[in-house]
Amino acid sequence: MADTEEKTHTCGTICLKYLLFIFNLLFWLAGGAVMAVGIWTLVDKSDYIHLLSSNTYMIAAFILIGAGAVVVFTGILGCCATIREQKGLLIVFFVLLLLIFLLEVTAGILAYVYHQECFPLCHQLKCCGSNSSADWRDGTWIRTLADRRLVPDSCCKTPTERCGVRDHPSNIYKVEGGCISKLEEFILQHLLILGSVGLGIAFIQIVGMFFTCCLYQSLKEEIY
Repeated sequence: MADTEEKTHTCGTICLKYLLFIFNLLFWLAGGAVMAVGIWTLVDKSDYIHLLSSNTYMIAAFILIGAGAVVVFTGILGCCATIREQKGLLIVFFVLLLLIFLLEVTAGILAYVYHQECFPLCHQLKCCGSNSSADWRDGTWIRTLADRRLVPDSCCKTPTERCGVRDHPSNIYKVEGGCISKLEEFILQHLLILGSVGLGIAFIQIVGMFFTCCLYQSLKEEIY
């Protein structure tokens, strides 16, 4: 009888324990990656975020950071629940996985839905004006603050003081196009990354929830 129980435990529960433990290690690393993407978005791309007409992009980044922090904690909790074989901790672990899953799916969907919502203006994208450098000719800035500049100094390929007085293509971004299309393309690329990370990790969590349910059921059956 004892041999039968030991064999059942080894072939079933122990196998699930190892699978879930490995999952939690990978999940812990994934949580760090999610946090890194969110922090990178807010810190390195903060100038671009402020150009959007709403806070949706920033909210999505904060959701990823929050989810990533919870993921790290959940990964540790999952390891403890797996090693100690406590059904109560497994239930808490499953609930946290489900909440994180919903958070990351939400962040991913928001990133995709609002991937084209942006305003023009960005020197780092190597452009000048909304559609072209000609946009500055009749603007308020050219009549009041230009100081004989034809375009802002930020339009220059090598920005220096008063470099905007000469609008030759060799000096400014005149033929490269306006900032609207370039900014839209830039934001689109990074929103797709943001959304893909959130949805990708969410898919992995489905596997984790499946393993958790299997282990919980296996431990429950062993009582009888």
